[in-house]
Amino acid sequence: MKQRILCIAAALLAALALAGCGEAGRPGIGASAKEKAAYALGVLGLEEEAVTSINTQTDRGGFHGDGTLFMEFTFVDDGMEEQISADPAWQPLPPDDTVQALVWGLETAAGSNGPFLADEEGAPLVPPVKKGYYRLIDRQEQTDTPLLERGSFNFTVAVYDAEARVLYFGELDT
Repeated sequence: MKQRILCIAAALLAALALAGCGEAGRPGIGASAKEKAAYALGVLGLEEEAVTSINTQTDRGGFHGDGTLFMEFTFVDDGMEEQISADPAWQPLPPDDTVQALVWGLETAAGSNGPFLADEEGAPLVPPVKKGYYRLIDRQEQTDTPLLERGSFNFTVAVYDAEARVLYFGELDT
């Protein structure tokens, strides 16, 4: 009897430990569009502006929330661009090769790489953007290996289209 209780207690402790391994605050599949928007803007350090529409696409069904979170925000005015352009964490387009590969794919003499933020058919979730800004947040613990050479990905990338006033937000966790 005592051994059975110890086994049950050990199983419960293991389950609690595994449940605590996910990242707190990240919206799951059932989260509302407003919760997802608050999360995305918070991650990017942006204040909420007047939004005309929010489109979300989530595939977070993997172990500990692995999968893709993608959102598209359309803004009423230029307030978001003013915030982004004043933040040194955001870079003006065109993107560097890493962001190009992650978001739209990159063709080189050695072959093609990406896109990694893509739909089921492999098409980029973010349409081409000519004028705007981008931001990459590498959330991987092991950062001594270049992002595109790793066996797994944990990143957040955002692209702001200044002409259309649209912010694209994507996270990939593998």
